[in-house]
Amino acid sequence: MVKIAIVIGSTRPGRKGEAVARWVHELASKRTDAQFELVDIASFNLPLLDEPVPPSMGQYSKEHTQRWAAKIAEFDGYVFVTPEYNHSTSGALKNALDYLYAEWNNKAAGFVGYGSVGGARAVEQLRLIAAELQMATVRAQVSLSLFTDFENFSTFTPAGHHEMAMNNLFDQLISWSRAMKSTRETDRMTTAYQS
Repeated sequence: MVKIAIVIGSTRPGRKGEAVARWVHELASKRTDAQFELVDIASFNLPLLDEPVPPSMGQYSKEHTQRWAAKIAEFDGYVFVTPEYNHSTSGALKNALDYLYAEWNNKAAGFVGYGSVGGARAVEQLRLIAAELQMATVRAQVSLSLFTDFENFSTFTPAGHHEMAMNNLFDQLISWSRAMKSTRETDRMTTAYQS
């Protein structure tokens, strides 16, 4: 069974992302075709990227990087829950993505955005970043508006139609995560054979 991380992509005090991610996890928990886990980047206390060697080399020297890498390596796919700040994702999520390389490769990713225009521009930025990290992004996404899905712009009260959109995202993400897992296993066998 594939394992999917629901990544809380904000570390800001008073963030809305935690409530959104918990809603995503609650919906995910009703499914039996994958395992889901909340992963909060705030709990890893990642400073601005401080590794002296590029992540693509896989030579992580800092304890916080090694902890982050070990956690991310556990998963076959990711749901990134992102705010939209200034037409992009949060600096904290970008930084967390930049810390690693191989741990993201050949895995699937889906996106849940929130903001004044549903986080759409943040998700577009994340799709470009994910492509460079060799993640396969699914088409389905969930866009939550601060105007209609948050009471008084603060309390998360998602409209009912988002549940169907979220399940569509899960369907695609789980399917792609299985396919990418097969790709990674084939790559490992080929590498072992060539060694």
